[in-house]
Parts: sequence; structure tokens; C-alpha cells
Amino acid sequence: MRFAKGHGTGNDFVVLPDPDGALDLTPDLVRRLCDRRFGIGGDGVLRVVRSAKHPDAVHLAGEAGWFMDYHNADGSLSEMCGNGVRVFARYLTGTGLVDAAVFPIATRAGVVTALVAEDEIAVDMVPPVLGPPSSARHHRSGRDFPGTSVSVGNPHLVCPVDDLASLDLSAPPGLDPRLFPDGANVEFVVPAEPVPDVDLHVRMRVYERGSAETLSCGSGAVAVAAVAIRDAGLVAGTVAVDLPGGRLTVVLAPDRCALAGPAVIVATGEVTL
Repeated sequence: MRFAKGHGTGNDFVVLPDPDGALDLTPDLVRRLCDRRFGIGGDGVLRVVRSAKHPDAVHLAGEAGWFMDYHNADGSLSEMCGNGVRVFARYLTGTGLVDAAVFPIATRAGVVTALVAEDEIAVDMVPPVLGPPSSARHHRSGRDFPGTSVSVGNPHLVCPVDDLASLDLSAPPGLDPRLFPDGANVEFVVPAEPVPDVDLHVRMRVYERGSAETLSCGSGAVAVAAVAIRDAGLVAGTVAVDLPGGRLTVVLAPDRCALAGPAVIVATGEVTL
């Protein structure tokens, strides 16, 4: 089985080229591929399949030729992955499957547009939608962290905190099953010092649904930026989001939501599992 390994600010993925959708990508196979000791290791699997060849994307084939079939490390499916779709775009252009700097990609959250440059890749994401307040319960202390629910094509809960370093994210936070029946990514965020050329600057950590704590989360950065802009009394702006794996930049406007940052392919090879 051919594969590539890529990451966006440390959020890493196993990329599987499967243009015709012939691979039997079971949850067990995903878990084995993502195992960091017995497999390749990754926060998830990106299967590269033509939209017309996958039942979840055939209805989008007229809008986008390629479908990002994204699976979390535990084998479950996810609607969207902001860093994943940027790595997916890097793979498509790096392998010659797409010969363009701007092109559409189908996802389970809909069609997004990638803009590929040498040093970074930006994606016009699904616009974030702020929802009702909720809270995340810490698994050990039982403390509730109030936050705001956000949809970025996938579910998020953005929780402001006083200190990131002391957070224990070794287990998933407890969530309201009525609001999040399928779970959610939970972002913990603090304000950061001003930096040039952006309106707001924040730092965050994230516990990703199906993958545990990760070094970065692109859709989570968009969710955090949307809440930060609202809390600042703005309707649009540019937000620098610092994660353990690096910095992502989010531009929010009434008619656009763009996520930008580095995305690289670090290895290719063959695996037998």
C-alpha cells in the first residue's frame, strides 16, 4: 500500500492515494496506520479519491474532482479537517494530480477552495456558525469550563481559560450529549500579546474528537478566531492563532473565511499492515 506522510503545524496525517476508491479502508486499518508504535503514526488518515468514485462525494463530483475522505485516528469519520485539507492540497499539487494554484476540494462538510503557494496553503473554509453556550467538564477535577459552541462543518466548543500550560488534556473533556451527540473538538484559548498585521492574537490547545490532544487543529483555529472576533466586538478581522505546533492565520469577513499556514509532505513509501 503506497502512502505519504504530511503535517500542517504538527497536525500529522497518513495520506493514502486511492483514486478509484478501491481500498477497503476499515476503521481497524485506520487505527493501525495511525498507531505511532506499530504503524506509521498520525492524527488521522486522508484518503485521496476521486469524488465520482466515493459514495459520500459523488453528488459533489461536478464541483470538485477530488474528495478528502478523512478518518480520525480512532477510525471514526469526520466532516472537516482544516489542516488535513491543506495537507491534502499539498499532496495533490506535489504529485501532479492537480496542476493549478487555486482549485476546489470536496469534503463531507461541502466544497472548499485551496490556494497553494510555496510557503503556505490557504483554504477558503466553511464559514463558522456560532451556537449556544455550553461547557466542557474536566475529566479529573470535575471543573466545568464554560464556552461557546461553533460549527465549522464539524462541531467545536471554544473555552476561554486563564492558563494553558497547567491543563491536563490526557482524556476527553465531558460534553453535553444533547448539544454534541457525536462529540466535538474542544479548544482552550488565552489572549496573547499583539503582533503586527493582525487584529487579534490568541494561543490555544485542543482536544480533538477521535484523536486526543493534537499539536494543531485548523478548523479549531477558525472556531477560536470566530469567538475572539465576536468577543472583541468586531464583525470581521484577521486573527493569529498560536498552537503547540506553530501559527495559523484566520481571516474572517462577511463573505469569506480563510485559514492559512504551512503544510508539508515529509515522506513517501509503502506499508504492509
